[in-house]
Amino acid sequence: MKDYTNLINERVHYYYWNEDLNCATTVLKILEEIFDIDLNPQTVQAAIGLHGAGGFGAQCGLVEGPLMFIGIFGTKQGREQDDIIKLCHDFAAQFQKEFTSLSCGDLRPQGFKADNPPHLCEELTQKAVRFAADYIQSMKG
Repeated sequence: MKDYTNLINERVHYYYWNEDLNCATTVLKILEEIFDIDLNPQTVQAAIGLHGAGGFGAQCGLVEGPLMFIGIFGTKQGREQDDIIKLCHDFAAQFQKEFTSLSCGDLRPQGFKADNPPHLCEELTQKAVRFAADYIQSMKG
């Protein structure tokens, strides 16, 4: 796979600090660019709503964004729904093994405190996007 490290690092920083996007939306937009797939604007708009679950400490957008993208990518590849579901399950299992959790409350450095500085997850997001991009690249066969 082409090395997207610089692109990922630049885009994560830009989307967090210039557009103040959440992690799920950031991941979707970067994967959209890497894999040259135009996402429906409503998909990106829907990902904004995932921020509420992350802020609650529930499933992390670093998992949710790639799962959404795997569904879109798998469908574009002509995969059956059951296959896409298995791929998503496998991704979640591998993500948990790599990052130790699927929960935002566990993954977020320092957890959630009122005095947290913004965008604590920038470095983690960069690693998670690379992980997701590698996984999705492997779906190409």
